[in-house]
Amino acid sequence: MPDQIQITVNGESRLISEGANIEDLLRELALPPGQVAIERNLDILPRSQWAATRIHASDRYEIVHFVGGG
Repeated sequence: MPDQIQITVNGESRLISEGANIEDLLRELALPPGQVAIERNLDILPRSQWAATRIHASDRYEIVHFVGGG
């Protein structure tokens, strides 16, 4: 089993595999990538950087999920 690291997502502590990237995190959370915005350690994280951004222990994420409607 891969080593796990602790991060915070929307104020809640979570464990994720060491070496995971943002796309892995979204898959684990079952969130559609096209409908979220992500803040990492108080900085907006551009979608173009998600695949290359590795998650580190103690990172803090705020993920906003957009919901359509009318």
